[in-house]
Amino acid sequence: MTRLWLVRHGRAASGWDMDPDPDLDEVGLAQAEHVAQRLAVEASGAAVFTSPLLRCRSTALALTQRFGIEAEVRQEIAEVPSPQEVAMADRVEWLGVAMQGTWANLGADYVEFRDNVVRFVRDCETDAVLFTHFIAINAVIGAITGDDRVVVRRLANCSVTILDRQPDSSLQMIVGGDEADTVIR
Repeated sequence: MTRLWLVRHGRAASGWDMDPDPDLDEVGLAQAEHVAQRLAVEASGAAVFTSPLLRCRSTALALTQRFGIEAEVRQEIAEVPSPQEVAMADRVEWLGVAMQGTWANLGADYVEFRDNVVRFVRDCETDAVLFTHFIAINAVIGAITGDDRVVVRRLANCSVTILDRQPDSSLQMIVGGDEADTVIR
């Protein structure tokens, strides 16, 4: 059996409608340190994967420095993309609407995004910590529970969702990540 820790990144320094790739703010850096302290013991020896986005890479850094390794950057666990025709200033509004619906309602490109995230997680054959995003983690939780909603759980920044990957590649959620009121910034 393989143990997987899915970590939502720490709080970003700016909103989704202002910066396509913000770093962490001071609160986010503190959250990253806190989760790294926990996982340095709990996930000792695990591989570390991260979304290519800066807020995930910065969250992962606190742990990888403790492990003395580099995180492997993986596009498969990146943030859900907004449609190209949506202007930066309108991204928060688009995401707010998308979060209220289902993957099927979003269309084939988003079903493919969800399926790629889930496939990557199911294909992990070694214990691993994955630093990723709210929607990506929800995609995995939805696949496990058979729920097509885009948002199944309101995951807090630096929440840790723990999964076990069975020998047949099926996933079982052991611990759902902490939830909080999620404000789209």
